[in-house]
Amino acid sequence: MLETSMIPDQQHLRRVQFVRKAALAAGILIALIGLSVTDSIWRLKAPFIYDAIEHIGVLLILLCICGRTWSTLYIGARKKSELVTIGPYSIVRNPLYVFTLIGAFGIGAQFASLAVAVAMTLAAAAVFRTVVAREEAFLAAAFPAPWKVYTARVARFMPRPSLWRDTDALTIKPSLVVRTFFDACLFAIAIPAAELIETAQAHGVLPVLALVP
Repeated sequence: MLETSMIPDQQHLRRVQFVRKAALAAGILIALIGLSVTDSIWRLKAPFIYDAIEHIGVLLILLCICGRTWSTLYIGARKKSELVTIGPYSIVRNPLYVFTLIGAFGIGAQFASLAVAVAMTLAAAAVFRTVVAREEAFLAAAFPAPWKVYTARVARFMPRPSLWRDTDALTIKPSLVVRTFFDACLFAIAIPAAELIETAQAHGVLPVLALVP
């Protein structure tokens, strides 16, 4: 079910979302700098585990790209003017963020380290915690009655596929879908970045100061 209304203070909400993106970008940059002088303990100890973690990471990054684009198909033309409760939004309140967390884990996994993957996921979740709280405050103010029903049924981050609801037709905003797709594709930069760091370390260009599991 969709309820239509205008969300107040949309400029403030846009600023919150911009800060979220900036914080994530800065965090990833800082992480890459730190990871440039570390290596996975699995490289020599268990190469098959090393490769498996990397491959799983690639799959999760692809899932993130597809999932974020899919979610935007449902919310693109309705964002900030309607409470969307169909498609991915029928099983979890924040599918865009859920897929981003999956992508964050995938980025960490490119360094063949479960510890790094978990750390990056938790760091992203910490950023989202404040942002999501503010965004949901806007939705609660704009759609008080339907929002109360929606939050009682659908969890913030834990999907429940059994709640799936869909519609026969969607109004899509192509420009937003395309922008979301290319934004999500930035996660894939971690793949060549990790390979570049690995090559630089192998040739002694970058030192290995620590091993991580």
